[in-house]
Amino acid sequence: MIRQRKAETDEGIQNEITVEVFDKFARTMRDKGWNNVDSFIKAGICSGNVLEIGPGPGYVGLEWLKGVPEATLTGCEISPAMIRTAEKNAQDYGLTERVSYVEGNCMEMPFQDKTFDAVFSNGSLHEWENPVRVFNEIARVLKPGGLFCISDMRRDVSPMLKWLVYFSTKPKEIRPGFLTSLNAAYTAEELTELFCQSALKNAAVQKDFFGLSLSGKIQ
Repeated sequence: MIRQRKAETDEGIQNEITVEVFDKFARTMRDKGWNNVDSFIKAGICSGNVLEIGPGPGYVGLEWLKGVPEATLTGCEISPAMIRTAEKNAQDYGLTERVSYVEGNCMEMPFQDKTFDAVFSNGSLHEWENPVRVFNEIARVLKPGGLFCISDMRRDVSPMLKWLVYFSTKPKEIRPGFLTSLNAAYTAEELTELFCQSALKNAAVQKDFFGLSLSGKIQ
């Protein structure tokens, strides 16, 4: 039986100490290659003016930028503390001329219509208070023909895999947050139902061993 979804925070990670711990965790995920960057590139997101929703400390977008020299990136992040960390990490990567971070709520993003060539997000879907509103915002800020790819964990992973990932998660202080995030994640069926209610029409949901993704193109 699949556990009923339990919503997590919709305010991001605001506390400076918590941000520092999460930054260590995100760096570990980067070093393991668990960031879905390959999925974004396979979805065709490899050039142009691109938006990342919920970049956190920035590693996913920065790793993506390393492999796509003909792209620029804007990160829309709700937490000022995370933005400060992401900006520092961008300096360490030497990519400050190609990336910028904007404080904003993804349900009402501070961008004009048809601004971006593509949108991606990794690991923030489960925090969105109203995913349908976010999907509509993605459709609004994308240019015609724009691509999108949203990836996250999925709640219906096997218990064995769940606890294997739990005990391998470092630093260990992040483990309780891992469980609350997993409990807030969606199943493929739930995600399909949500996007069908939105302006994202030409989309497909795919599952992998631990996560799922929603990708497609705006007409």
